[in-house]
Amino acid sequence: MKRTQLGEFEELVLLIVGALHDDAYSISVKKELKDRTGRNPSIGALHSALNRLEEKGFINSTEGGATKERGGRRKRYYQITNAGKKAIQTAYELRTELYKLVPGMNMQ
Repeated sequence: MKRTQLGEFEELVLLIVGALHDDAYSISVKKELKDRTGRNPSIGALHSALNRLEEKGFINSTEGGATKERGGRRKRYYQITNAGKKAIQTAYELRTELYKLVPGMNMQ
């Protein structure tokens, strides 16, 4: 796979998908984003980011079972892939190195 960059919003979504583990679907990701960052993206913007992350190979998705409370619709669940874990590790390492270059930042 060619090297692919993560945008800031994509990185946040990817981190949240990884953190939510088996409970990562669009509404739970949206809620966690709002709770953690104060950002409240539209569901369309979130779906676009999830689709981009899947196209890049950083997440996979599967459909859950249909439920009555969802009018017979299925939830799409997302899981972080090994490539996704590598992408957030690379982003973390880059940011850490850059933080260390800023005078007065006490990064260990």
